[in-house]
Amino acid sequence: MNQSDRANDNLQLLGNQSTNYPTSYDPGVLESFDNKHPENDYFVKFNCPEFTSLCPITNQPDFATIYISYVPNIKMVESKSLKLYLFSFRNHGDFHEDCVNIIMKDLIRLLDPKYIEVWGKFTPRGGISIDPYVNYGQPDTPWHQVAFNRMANHDMYLEKIDNR
Repeated sequence: MNQSDRANDNLQLLGNQSTNYPTSYDPGVLESFDNKHPENDYFVKFNCPEFTSLCPITNQPDFATIYISYVPNIKMVESKSLKLYLFSFRNHGDFHEDCVNIIMKDLIRLLDPKYIEVWGKFTPRGGISIDPYVNYGQPDTPWHQVAFNRMANHDMYLEKIDNR
């Protein structure tokens, strides 16, 4: 067994042919693996166009594209576990703003990334769409300033809306 195989021993979902889909919110399904290039700063971006959750008041479904971008530190999120984690929101009742904050905080606990941002682009209900954005940069690093700058300049220009 080589070093790469040992580093991935903790991955239980990848390649598992009998996947169980969570029926309620479950951050415990998230898995990570070692970043093979921790000396490099680079972005990893996930586009999740089939996110669903429930309105906590009406219990009606909400649909969104969730964008997750992060600069890994020591750990990286395994994509199948991320897919199952996001699926676990399907029966979870929370406001849009809560969903993106919860996703970011769960990933911070799992990965301790240098930088992370989560942007939810929810489809309209009642004629209004809500697009919450949240980010985080490790304190006392240049990434903390990056987080401030990206937040201060976020969404200042008109964008092409192509997910609605």
